[in-house]
Amino acid sequence: MRFDNIFDLKGKVAIVTGASRGLGRVIALGLADFGADVAITGRTMVDLEKVALEISDRGREALPVAGDVTNLRDVEKLAEQVLSRFGKVDILVNNAGAIIRKGALDMTLDEWQRIIDVNLKGTFICCKTIGSMMVRQNSGSIINISSVRGEFASPGGYSAYAPSKAGVNALTKTLAYEWARYNVRVNAIAPTFLETELTRDILKDPEFRQFLSSRIPLGRIGKPEDIVGSVIFLASDASGFVTGSVIYVDGGVSMGSTV
Repeated sequence: MRFDNIFDLKGKVAIVTGASRGLGRVIALGLADFGADVAITGRTMVDLEKVALEISDRGREALPVAGDVTNLRDVEKLAEQVLSRFGKVDILVNNAGAIIRKGALDMTLDEWQRIIDVNLKGTFICCKTIGSMMVRQNSGSIINISSVRGEFASPGGYSAYAPSKAGVNALTKTLAYEWARYNVRVNAIAPTFLETELTRDILKDPEFRQFLSSRIPLGRIGKPEDIVGSVIFLASDASGFVTGSVIYVDGGVSMGSTV
């Protein structure tokens, strides 16, 4: 037995949601670098087309499909286009997400529901729709992007976000159990605070940046690139006996820090 190709994704087809920028873009490019053809989805086609060009420049096929993960018909159209173009899907990365940083007393019901809809309902719709394709082909890997906030409390205004990610963790384990007999693996990755386009402005404050860094045992704020290795592991044969797991990629925050 040889182990020099267990991370190889050549011949695999991946779908990444929320892939027009930030973490989703980096994940899509990482999957392409390891050999996968990648379908990407998000709300803005212009941004998706830019990422698709980057994937093509890496020598892989790219399929940009605009849509809303909370809309069942949009996700069904995504699945139809992927099936028509590639004939199968091997990897699904549920990265699309949203956050409103407010405490419970300040959060409106509409705001709370919006976060639950995007982070939990959207993940369920994608898992159910794309997962059904994997069940039929008797293979596949689903990777849900969760958060340390799904398990560990913080006073930072996570009254909607934390419950939504806790739900993602529970959904991950439930689907892993349901679909194990079909050789469909379902896992999650739980990062801490990452530096992306959405967080860059607040990280310009040097005192706030230092505060965050001081609460992370490894001493720095995470980057989207820090997540790619775990995605490749869970997408590849290297994790062929791993399902129902939540992998913390958090610089040690889950050991007890409150970031």
